[in-house]
Amino acid sequence: MSIEKVRTYLKQFGVEDRIQEFPVSSATVDLAAQAVGVEPARIAKSLSFKVDERPVIIVAAGDAKVDNSKYKAQFHTKAKMLTHEEAHTLIGHDVGGVCSFALPEGVQVYLDVSLKRFDTIFPAAGSSNSAIELTCEELEKYSSHFVQWVDVCKAWQTGEQG
Repeated sequence: MSIEKVRTYLKQFGVEDRIQEFPVSSATVDLAAQAVGVEPARIAKSLSFKVDERPVIIVAAGDAKVDNSKYKAQFHTKAKMLTHEEAHTLIGHDVGGVCSFALPEGVQVYLDVSLKRFDTIFPAAGSSNSAIELTCEELEKYSSHFVQWVDVCKAWQTGEQG
């Protein structure tokens, strides 16, 4: 199971015991926020895309939306999300549990600046009923194949319309 893969992966950092598992689904931002007990913006959602036929993950705040023009400026291509099947095959996690941990070689991870306004955030941990509380620095350090911080989202800044 994907959560076991994540637990094993996070063991190298000594944080595997911080994974929370819930008796309810945390597969969407709203469900995860309810399960964890925080505002939806603090859920770190992992979005999987295809760039030049390679999978990439962008982790963004729960209230952020991908801005197509910012995305295209960063990646030089249109935003094309992976299908459920592609996520399972290429990322190794099913939709609802996609995260930036325990990823196959070649899956690059980008973190969006929308996360940086929080002391801690809650990404999934490989299943549709799990999360782990991390600082942004921890998320950067523990993410598989982290490349860089990016600014590819909109609608999360105060007053900005999405």
